[in-house]
Amino acid sequence: MDYLKYTISCTAAFGEILMAELAEIGFESFIESDAGIEAYVNESLFDAAAFEEVLTKYQKQEPLTYTTEKMPRVNWNEEWEKNYDPILVDEIIYVRASFHPKREDVEHEIIINPKMSFGTGHHATTYLMLKLLLETPVGGKRVLDAGSGTGILAIMAHRLGASQVEAFDIDDWCMENGNENFQINKIENVQMGLGTIRQVAPRGLFDVILANINKNVLMDEMEEYARLLRPGGKLLLSGFYEADITDLVMLAEQFNLKLQKQHTRNDWAALVLSY
Repeated sequence: MDYLKYTISCTAAFGEILMAELAEIGFESFIESDAGIEAYVNESLFDAAAFEEVLTKYQKQEPLTYTTEKMPRVNWNEEWEKNYDPILVDEIIYVRASFHPKREDVEHEIIINPKMSFGTGHHATTYLMLKLLLETPVGGKRVLDAGSGTGILAIMAHRLGASQVEAFDIDDWCMENGNENFQINKIENVQMGLGTIRQVAPRGLFDVILANINKNVLMDEMEEYARLLRPGGKLLLSGFYEADITDLVMLAEQFNLKLQKQHTRNDWAALVLSY
């Protein structure tokens, strides 16, 4: 699936507001600059009417102009080689690309070579999910990774001793990239599926469910997560702002899921919920 890039001219203050608003309607990634922001959205998820509604809402306060372009379906590895630095999570997880040097002083090393996929650990939400995984009993558990992207969380769950890991994503490039990363990390018994959670239709109950997507998808799929979660199991969510926590927790409570833990990083949030 292609991505759309929207370059919006605005002040820094309105850039923060727009990023929060656009994240609510499916935009997945943002880059700030002196001139405004660049916002990226999966073309299949783009809602033109909702986008125009957001801009119209603020036009009287801030003159907003934008340009748009379609991002070509290309392999982004060359650009990542120029810009992608390894990261370290709690001095325990070291995430690097195959062209980076190894480290022998960490407990877990994950190799991620991303294509047009999200999830290298650099984004606050992926970092938060990795941190929560370290705090969650995963050994011997059955784990579901919804919207797996590069497969980084599925790989981490496997490294932490999960007995079974199932992963899927709606993007065929993510599926291909995730399976490549599984091979690179020598994980032989996990295959990335293609589709939404309803299309993939996982069977049975899971002890741990991971969903690092965006607020709209999480709200839409909350009932599915609740249905698939074993009593006493853990639902780990991220992909949304700290300001969205209340909405997600209130919806989760309708399905008898209670908030157990939350972490934040750079205004992004991650939650652990359970029965």
